[in-house]
Amino acid sequence: MNKVMVVYHSGYGHTRRVAEHVARGANAELVEIDADGNVPDGAFERLAAADAIIFGAPTYMGSPSWQFKKFADTTSKAWFTRAWQDKVFGGFTNSASLNGDKQVSLIAMQTLASQHGGIWVSLGLPPSNAKAATRNDANNLGGSVGLLVQSPSDASVDEIPQGDLATAHSYGRRVAEVASRLRSA
Repeated sequence: MNKVMVVYHSGYGHTRRVAEHVARGANAELVEIDADGNVPDGAFERLAAADAIIFGAPTYMGSPSWQFKKFADTTSKAWFTRAWQDKVFGGFTNSASLNGDKQVSLIAMQTLASQHGGIWVSLGLPPSNAKAATRNDANNLGGSVGLLVQSPSDASVDEIPQGDLATAHSYGRRVAEVASRLRSA
């Protein structure tokens, strides 16, 4: 059985809820980046032992939160030792706006994974882009690089659209399945 880790930062709880859905889909362990940009003791050892790592962060001002960026910078030791070489990676982001420049955050995560020699997993779902589509449909925001989620700035964590949460679960499952196939190859 493969081991999947979801390492994420959440500023207001919305991204945490998405991380939980991704983790359920992947049967993954959660590692939270705290408000100071730090991960718990032993997190880097658990990440090194994982078959797949899924990054998550809110998009603030057109890029991942500074806490996620601090975490990314602290991965340099893993980079130097190639501890994450050939791992499977994925990523997700959440912002208050429908677009909110979320793609920039995903590309930052994809670039980090690539710097570590990782294998990135796309969302793998077509967009729900017909006139009849609603926020309850999977991939209603039309992502492809990774998971995009939108939660209005005045919405509680319980008001994240069900389509986004279903897409989160599906994406977690996809990353875990890809890791499993590569591991048994």
